[in-house]
Amino acid sequence: MIELLKHPWPWYVGGVIIGLTVPVLLILGNKHFGISANLRHVCAACLPGNIPFFKYDWKKEAWNLFFVAGIIVGAFIAAELLRDPSAVRVAPPLLDELKRYGIQDHSRLLPTELFSFKSLFTLRGFIMLVGGGFLVGFGTRYAGGCTSGHSIMGISSLQVPSMIATASFMVGGFIMANWILPFLLNL
Repeated sequence: MIELLKHPWPWYVGGVIIGLTVPVLLILGNKHFGISANLRHVCAACLPGNIPFFKYDWKKEAWNLFFVAGIIVGAFIAAELLRDPSAVRVAPPLLDELKRYGIQDHSRLLPTELFSFKSLFTLRGFIMLVGGGFLVGFGTRYAGGCTSGHSIMGISSLQVPSMIATASFMVGGFIMANWILPFLLNL
């Protein structure tokens, strides 16, 4: 059984599991799937201030906090017990492109030239880590949810705003990957 977990599964297995999550949550009490709302729940639970946005009964959504805790625990188990000791396999054309941008260390999931404490103090690293983090947080709040909430839950329940948000995510991702990221990597 453990050997089965150590190897990547086909994409369609994960898709079916994620797809079945939506009806299960709806059947189990009209619960909505999404990750970004948990930050609001944590703030509502921990911040004693009089901020109207955090004034609601967050305890009704405690199940979602357990869901996120399960994601964190599952990620830890996968990283520590099921890790593949070999280097991350990267397609040769992508390796050539990464080298053109000065990224030599591709043995890990995230290149250290971009994602490290040291890179935070470079212009490129600051823009990507701090600026990117701000834009993700702002966009999540502005769109009323994250990609998982809109793309998985919203589209499956035929919500037009979620369809628009998901299309916007895709267009934004295309623009970022093809036009903005190459510019940032050349800084």
